[in-house]
Amino acid sequence: MGNTSSKGESDASEPPLDGGKLHKQHKSSHSDASHNHNGGSDVGGSHNSLKVQQAQGSMTRSASGADVTEKYLTQLVPVEKLAEILREKTSAKLGINGIVAEVFVSQVFPQYADLGQRLFNLMHSNSKATTKHLGAVAFRQQCERFLGIMDDAKTLECYIKMYAQEDNPDFIDKTGVTRLLHICYTIAMQHSGNAVLCSAINRTFGSVTKSIFLCHDSLSLGYVCRWFEQNLIRLVLLVHKYCVHTLSTAYRGLELQNQSCGIELQTPVLDQRNPFTDATDHSGGGSGRDLDSLMPLSQAWLLAGGLPPLYSKPQTAAPPANKGNNNLSASSAVQIFKEKLSMMPSHWTLLYDSNEHGVGANRFLHHVLGYRGPTLVLLHTKDEQTYCVASPSEWKETHLFVGGEGSCVIQLLPKFVILEKKANILYLNTSIRGYPKGLRAGADPRKPIIAVDEHFENVDCKGLAAGLMSIEVWGCGDKTSREVQLDIKKWQIKEAERQRTVKLTAADWMDHPDRYLLELGGRQNYNN
Repeated sequence: MGNTSSKGESDASEPPLDGGKLHKQHKSSHSDASHNHNGGSDVGGSHNSLKVQQAQGSMTRSASGADVTEKYLTQLVPVEKLAEILREKTSAKLGINGIVAEVFVSQVFPQYADLGQRLFNLMHSNSKATTKHLGAVAFRQQCERFLGIMDDAKTLECYIKMYAQEDNPDFIDKTGVTRLLHICYTIAMQHSGNAVLCSAINRTFGSVTKSIFLCHDSLSLGYVCRWFEQNLIRLVLLVHKYCVHTLSTAYRGLELQNQSCGIELQTPVLDQRNPFTDATDHSGGGSGRDLDSLMPLSQAWLLAGGLPPLYSKPQTAAPPANKGNNNLSASSAVQIFKEKLSMMPSHWTLLYDSNEHGVGANRFLHHVLGYRGPTLVLLHTKDEQTYCVASPSEWKETHLFVGGEGSCVIQLLPKFVILEKKANILYLNTSIRGYPKGLRAGADPRKPIIAVDEHFENVDCKGLAAGLMSIEVWGCGDKTSREVQLDIKKWQIKEAERQRTVKLTAADWMDHPDRYLLELGGRQNYNN
């Protein structure tokens, strides 16, 4: 192939950059096939053959995956530096002029080897390389294309494809989805300062796989992509943000003769005590409430990923501890991920737990009313069904259906399903006569999806009635919302005490309503 083969095949990967220029110039030329510029016929052949080749969607590639007919001038210096460092390490270790998966994983993704291996396999597959390694140019091309993905749906497709079956890449099974969920959960929690293990994690992951697969062992990538897009796309996008950050900054640590800097983050969970700690089993003994809690750590993570972002607003992230030369990189990582990793809701606070505060409408109202922020009402039935009614604003007793755009109803167990997401679907009434009493949620007032009776003893979901076993209500607002509610309750207690101990004069008693009530009851009046 003339100059192209002498240069490009000698290093098994590096097509000459001027070869790409020849292709572009030849493509724009309107001369006949015999016109060559700088050996253009050596690169692409005749003008007509190039047109046929491009019409078929094909592209000349090197053995190690580079697009040798594409003009390649990288705009991303971090990717170029990373490729050169990895190529040098591969050459020193294995004598190969390219980049192999082993070096890529150990240097760039040392903490998440499985994710790194799958990402390299995806880039290798997309490059259509015939060798086990990727050339430096091919690696740069694939990295830039990966970093250039801006569409959320395209991003999701990449990760679903990464976890597809090896022998059938067009399908994904329960194991693949579980591994994808596990890496999503691990990355979200790894730098949170809390243990990443949760005693209910298998139950949480199982609710997702049951919802997706039902009775099937595997499904097409397209179907699973659509399910995640409608229910849990935020979880996968978090992993992509982590990968993008890692590929863009890994060269810094490698230039310092270290492994990849990674991301030394303090996510919002570190700012205060994790409210879900009681649901996380560290030693196997537990507190007896691990699986009985309706909101273990993994369930909170999954629920926050399916809810609108307003329920998991970011909290202030403190800068990491000084760790020498890596501090600058870690500090910038905190700023980048302060909002992206904030779906782990450390600011949620438990307002009401029926197991602790008692069951009943009055107990529910006492602990929930007055909280001026988003709330989550978790309902657990005696037949092991768990539902969540999410309210984006304060609960109030009314005969109208209310709720903003963030209102939704979700089934958490045994399957994770978003049943409805719409405004004006929430209803709470325990005292207004002439209207249905209880708590309801659903767009159709005559047939709500969820209906709790006025005594908070039974719950009906889509016509299926069951006994209500326990209720939890979590406040999702900031600290001010909780403080205001507690201040109101303190004032109410003081006011009730003051009214009870007030001393009336004889003149006040003559006009007091209680005097007339006593007379109606037959009590003799001694003030005359």
